[in-house]
Amino acid sequence: MKVASFLFENQDFIKEINTDQLQAEKATVVLGFGSSQLVSDANNYKIIREKFPNAQLTMASSAGEIFDKEVFDNTISLIAIEFENSKIMTSEVNIEAYTDSFSAGKALVEPFAKEDLKLIFILSDGSNVNGSELVKGINEATGSKVLVTGGLAGDGAKFEKTYVGLNELPTSGNIVAIGFYGEKLEISHGSIGGWESFGLERVVTKSENNILYEIDGKSVLDLYKTYLGKYAQDLPGSALLFPLSIKINEKEDLVVRTILSIDEEKHAMTFAGDIPNGSKVRFMKANFDKIIDAASDAANHCLKMNDSMPKLALLISCVGRKVILNNRIDEEVEAVSDIFNDTTLLTGFYSYGEISPLRPFSGCELHNQTMTITCFNEL
Repeated sequence: MKVASFLFENQDFIKEINTDQLQAEKATVVLGFGSSQLVSDANNYKIIREKFPNAQLTMASSAGEIFDKEVFDNTISLIAIEFENSKIMTSEVNIEAYTDSFSAGKALVEPFAKEDLKLIFILSDGSNVNGSELVKGINEATGSKVLVTGGLAGDGAKFEKTYVGLNELPTSGNIVAIGFYGEKLEISHGSIGGWESFGLERVVTKSENNILYEIDGKSVLDLYKTYLGKYAQDLPGSALLFPLSIKINEKEDLVVRTILSIDEEKHAMTFAGDIPNGSKVRFMKANFDKIIDAASDAANHCLKMNDSMPKLALLISCVGRKVILNNRIDEEVEAVSDIFNDTTLLTGFYSYGEISPLRPFSGCELHNQTMTITCFNEL
């Protein structure tokens, strides 16, 4: 297995890390993450496609790009992988062709053969796809017996339009899956948030999919404005600082949901994942050190799953963490780098939702406000 990373800006490859001497024309798969404007530009796609003519090329828009130990904006971060013994299979659907995200998720992964399948990696439109329903459909098709990780494409802090593409110019509505196969392929994963809960546990009394209206019979928007205090005037952007932790039932683990938009007229809030009626919720707040420590913990989880050091670590973190950490954002990536050694190449992006199991190799879940890591090695 050979890996190389590239940073693309102003229609040129401005940085490269290629200690394995990977030849671009021999790359098996190339993943690219960049700003909406850049990844949807036909000329940029042409230049990248010409550099990697034989690779399965997948690109997604982001809310920030990870290249090595740094976080960039308005670039495209690319990782090229050449496998020696492992194989990949790809699948793509567009949400417009399906009645809902659940159906799209099922159709996306049903073509994959299960034998020697080590991982399905997902890159999905982050604006038109319901991430909660998407992962339910994926779990239905896989029986929750296949490791699935990935994330929802981003659009900076604009939350307007996201793009994903497989071997074509990225467009809106696409969902791409890459299946990784091989006995010698070693995959590990970790996903941790690091947020602090505060206030009383409350019950959702009125919601519809990912739109929340009432908690404990009271307007959720009014409750948020009370808890946010001085931050209330900056809604919806300031709500990224105060996500919700959700427990659907006593048997389920906690997941985190971040806010995408508010509706003053309906006194409602739209979240990045479903919030079912009857689920229990608590407000959460940021603790800078704990958020950064959580990135380290996610990396440590990866190391505990396998004996060897990974060749590649693919990081998908939440746009909310980027907003909160602000000029300290590089510390999150550096914390991950400190756990791995210099032979592990880092790449990734900031997303509108992260896909990963809550427990090792269980069914996948949609997360918000987490650092999710998927590690690759070929023995």
